[in-house]
Amino acid sequence: MSVWSLRSYNPVVKVLAPVPAMIVTALSRDLWTPAVLAVIALAMLLIGGGLRGRTLIAAIAGPPLLVALLTVSFGVWTDPDLVDHTTALLTAGPFTLWSGALETGLATGLRVAAVMLLALIAGLTTDGTDLVRSMIAHLRMPYRIGYAGFAAMRFVPRFRRDLEIIRLAHRVRGVDGGRGPVATLRRYNGYAVPLLAGAMRHGDRVSLAMEARGFGAFATRTERRHVPLRLRDAVLAVWLVAVCLVPHLLSGALG
Repeated sequence: MSVWSLRSYNPVVKVLAPVPAMIVTALSRDLWTPAVLAVIALAMLLIGGGLRGRTLIAAIAGPPLLVALLTVSFGVWTDPDLVDHTTALLTAGPFTLWSGALETGLATGLRVAAVMLLALIAGLTTDGTDLVRSMIAHLRMPYRIGYAGFAAMRFVPRFRRDLEIIRLAHRVRGVDGGRGPVATLRRYNGYAVPLLAGAMRHGDRVSLAMEARGFGAFATRTERRHVPLRLRDAVLAVWLVAVCLVPHLLSGALG
């Protein structure tokens, strides 16, 4: 893959390298720092994330909507005694909208959006199985824990498929249950027993398969697919740490 594609980088690096920027964002109290880091993270996702369809729309529209929602919420709910020294923007009966309350909400919204976008650098460009393999290889995570994670991740789509089969079977037999909250609750109670039975059978099969392959017999285990650390991963880590300085440098340059 191209060096511009975030999917070509080591998952552990993508998870750990943004942490310093997240800490700087969470501890900041100005508007400039989270705004700059949020723009950088969003640019990285748009350039190297390979996002498409609804994911792309959500990545572009989601953060501004979140910031707007938090700005308005804090503007309404912030204690007036804490911001009554700022400018009153709107007065409606007993309610007064202060500029300080909106600024507090805007700063909070920008921090939340920046942390979210930094986390999505790994979240939207990383395969879960590659992350587990990389943690086993490079963070020395016990492979027993890693393979338990594999089993859990693969159980979710199977659980969804079993639920759909049970729903179709109920409809074929005419036991859909009707509409309304009571019927919905009764219908889901009918799903619980077959889903639990299917989960137990699947767990037994996975356990027997792992036992047959000698799982846990040795301290280490070979991997079918390796996720290496390369020079590009070091460059990405240095870049994500260096972006913590960008807001300060831009602030100084712009006065």
